[in-house]
Amino acid sequence: METFYLFLVIFLFVLAIFDLSVGVSNDAVNFLNSAIGPRAASFKVIMVIAAIGIFVGASLSNGMMDIARHGIYQPQHFYFSEIMCILFAVMLTDVVLLDVFNSLGMPTSTTVPLVFELLGGTVALVLIKISNSDGAMQLGDLLNTDKAFTVILAIFLSVAIAFFFGSVVQYISRLIFTFNYKKHTKYFIALFGGLAATSILYFMLIKGVKESSFMTGELKDLIYGHTDRIVWGAFIGFTVLMQILHWLKVNVFKVVVLMGTFALALAFAGNDLVNFIGVPLAGYSSYMDLMAQGGTTTTDTFLMSSLLEPARTPWYFLVGSGLVMVIALATSKKAQNVVKTSLDLSRQTEGNENFGTSPVARVLVRTCNNTASTLLSVVPPRVKDWIDSRFNNDEIILENKASFDLVRASVNVVLSGLLIAVGASLKLPLSTTYVAFMVAMGSSLADRAWGRESAVYRITGVLSVIGGWFITAGAAFTICFLVALVIHFGGIAAMAAMVGLAVYMLIHSQITYKKKMKKEALKEEVNTTVAKLRDTTDGHEALSLFREHSREELQSVLLFTVDMLDKSVHGFMNENLRELRKVLSAVEEMKIHLKQVKRVGTLGVTHLEHDIAVEKGLYYYQGNDFASEIVFSIRRLAEPSKEHVDNNFSPLNDIQKEDFGQMTESIVAYLKRCATMIATNDYHRLDDVVAESVTLTNQLTALKKGELKRIQGQSGSTKVSMVYLNMVQEAQNIISFTANLIKVSRKFQKE
Repeated sequence: METFYLFLVIFLFVLAIFDLSVGVSNDAVNFLNSAIGPRAASFKVIMVIAAIGIFVGASLSNGMMDIARHGIYQPQHFYFSEIMCILFAVMLTDVVLLDVFNSLGMPTSTTVPLVFELLGGTVALVLIKISNSDGAMQLGDLLNTDKAFTVILAIFLSVAIAFFFGSVVQYISRLIFTFNYKKHTKYFIALFGGLAATSILYFMLIKGVKESSFMTGELKDLIYGHTDRIVWGAFIGFTVLMQILHWLKVNVFKVVVLMGTFALALAFAGNDLVNFIGVPLAGYSSYMDLMAQGGTTTTDTFLMSSLLEPARTPWYFLVGSGLVMVIALATSKKAQNVVKTSLDLSRQTEGNENFGTSPVARVLVRTCNNTASTLLSVVPPRVKDWIDSRFNNDEIILENKASFDLVRASVNVVLSGLLIAVGASLKLPLSTTYVAFMVAMGSSLADRAWGRESAVYRITGVLSVIGGWFITAGAAFTICFLVALVIHFGGIAAMAAMVGLAVYMLIHSQITYKKKMKKEALKEEVNTTVAKLRDTTDGHEALSLFREHSREELQSVLLFTVDMLDKSVHGFMNENLRELRKVLSAVEEMKIHLKQVKRVGTLGVTHLEHDIAVEKGLYYYQGNDFASEIVFSIRRLAEPSKEHVDNNFSPLNDIQKEDFGQMTESIVAYLKRCATMIATNDYHRLDDVVAESVTLTNQLTALKKGELKRIQGQSGSTKVSMVYLNMVQEAQNIISFTANLIKVSRKFQKE
């Protein structure tokens, strides 16, 4: 049995490595956004600074390991086998839950799942032990209720605290520096930079190093015995340094943002590392304690009182974890392609709002507007005018298409790092995601980034994110509770089954994630075109970009039609239900994409010269409508085919397969020629293409007449004939819409 548990501990560490990679890839947004949002430095520089912060933070995170050892349960009342049951259930649930939530794009945290998984797994075992003890044990004897309540309260209370302080600090900072911060940095920038740098030093180093395995007792005594002198000395030194940098024309805000990014990455690793390796290390420590007994006890009789002792994590575990996190940060596509929800919700300018509206958001916006109007009515006009002058958005300095400016970025990184570091120093596993996100939301609110045209969307987005957090907590508790019960009663067989299920779910979530990334790639293409058009002031250049975008999109639709038509027809002929389902799924994705493409048309028309805007805009919209109709025809062709195959009705006969199979080849060739014509912008053979469309339409009409004769002769299945006739009709529609698409495209592309 000891050998089995050895393999179990090894498997926990394997899960921890995967958890580290998934966690840092998805939580990278927490410490990268505030540097990427204002374009404080190049992406590579930001990544290097964050990587160093992660490595240092991982080396200093030993103190947080106690949460996984005795923060939730009372280990002295649990046997080794019961502790391993809880820990195994926690790791299985954590890896799968985080991966599935992130693959589906659900906003989540790494801290909250861990806490609620530990709580769920512990409650499952507690209920069993209480029922078996005949009343000898109570809930308070087995569950660390006070600590659990404190941890949970700290996590959710941090949401309100982060939002409040983010709003207040940003409001004060904006009053001081205004949006034209370069004009108002003469007197306050040194003090601001010195205070920010000193705060980072104090909380990241003095509060963080005390639990480090590298710290000696003498060095700790030296630091904590002279804390006041160190802080005041650092404040004076940093203030002088920041003033010198300002005189040397160095942007102090950029320095603060990059220092804050380092601090936030350090806080993330120091605070959240327990989420990834705390549980496996608790299992490893438990196993080593069992082996130290020398066989005098068994897994079902050895009580884990040793877990009450503080964690003494070997330095090589911490360094190894830091290396894994750094490698994941450097290689993860999710981290390198950071286009995250918090940037969209906190950007200063309006644009494509990813969230819709909701009744709650509308009520909140209306209530806040009314409240603000009431409060402003008692504010003296001069004071109100002065405040408005400090928040003059027309003077904002946004470097290189940034989402927000460096003043707000400085507040975000420094304040987030301070709050998380305070939590770490108090042994409270605050969620880095929650704190960083809510600070960013509070600062964007104070910065008046949520205007009348965007507030309802932004609030809906924030509420959606917070709702996702509660879903994560509930799912973590429930799933781990059930998994722990299954493992406890099912034993080794149940563990093996749970591992198999976890592997399957991880593979399935990766497939789902790839599909999501495919959608994001299409969306990013549209957003790139929108950005180019928005930044274009020359009408001729805008028309050129507009035309290039139209060629790419229409060619893409025709090539998509070629692929989907071929798969639909052969999927029906071969009774391949899976292929037909894929076609319908792809069609739905293309429909969403075409809706997004229409935004480009709306923006493009506004950038065209007045004399050509109406004409060219009309042709663009007509082309987009014809492309949509082609996609709808594919759906109308595939849906009845899929339903027919799904019901196991009679298949097409050989004559129908041969006739329509040949026609499909001709239609595919026709669509490819049309796609090439659009891509090359060469329409000199347009008349030949139109004539070919007429010929193909007549041939399909002949097929339709032949099928109607077979129906009258009562030969074959009526159900399959109806589907066949529908396929012929939709094929005709595709040809007709494509011919119209080519005509409109030529009018749009040519002078």
